[in-house]
Amino acid sequence: MRLGARLAGIAKLVPTGTRLADIGTDHAMLPVCLVREGVISYAVAGEVHEGPFKTAKAAVARLGLENFITVRFGNGLEVLRPYEVETVVIAGMGGATIIDILSQRPEVTQTLKLLLLQPMVGAAAVRRWLKANGWCLRAEDLVEEEGRLYEIIAAVQGSSPDYEDILYDIGPLLWEGRHRLLKQHVDHLSEQITATLTAMAESLQAKKSVKYRELTRKLAQLEAKRKCLSSVTSS
Repeated sequence: MRLGARLAGIAKLVPTGTRLADIGTDHAMLPVCLVREGVISYAVAGEVHEGPFKTAKAAVARLGLENFITVRFGNGLEVLRPYEVETVVIAGMGGATIIDILSQRPEVTQTLKLLLLQPMVGAAAVRRWLKANGWCLRAEDLVEEEGRLYEIIAAVQGSSPDYEDILYDIGPLLWEGRHRLLKQHVDHLSEQITATLTAMAESLQAKKSVKYRELTRKLAQLEAKRKCLSSVTSS
């Protein structure tokens, strides 16, 4: 069982020996690979959908890993007890869903040491939630798989510095570290906003909205960052 680039990027950030929970585990590929490679020796694989839950349970049994991986049926952090694990992975979901999962069981969330999050959309909202709820960014990564970029966020408990507003969209640590895929990432963010503004411009009411003004401002901020990257590259 070999991980794709997205899951491999998450696996790279998992501390050796940590007790881990993979929420929305699908087929339990991540915990299975981490156990088989000796990175971890205990994992909870949580899944809310019956089909993937049964598949994950069967895979763990087939590989003889039942003493190392517990597959549980349930929604979000409901599958965990406080202090049961130190690291939680929530990957392949929208930012709003990730925030809901972390918010609904504070008695569990507050006992965690490391969050590894991979939002499909809404990464800026996730970063803002982390800051507002006592979490600090420890690492960020971008990985490309089948032509799509994925953002990976690692956070630990602690106070977070104040970042420039647009960096919550880009990723403060991605920007500070000048990630090799950063320009591609910023270009993609700009293209998304441009497409939204183009669609909104067809309606006079939408064009006069607060959202339209906010997106226009954000696009200008992204353009300034793109120019900054271009000047660094050319110098």
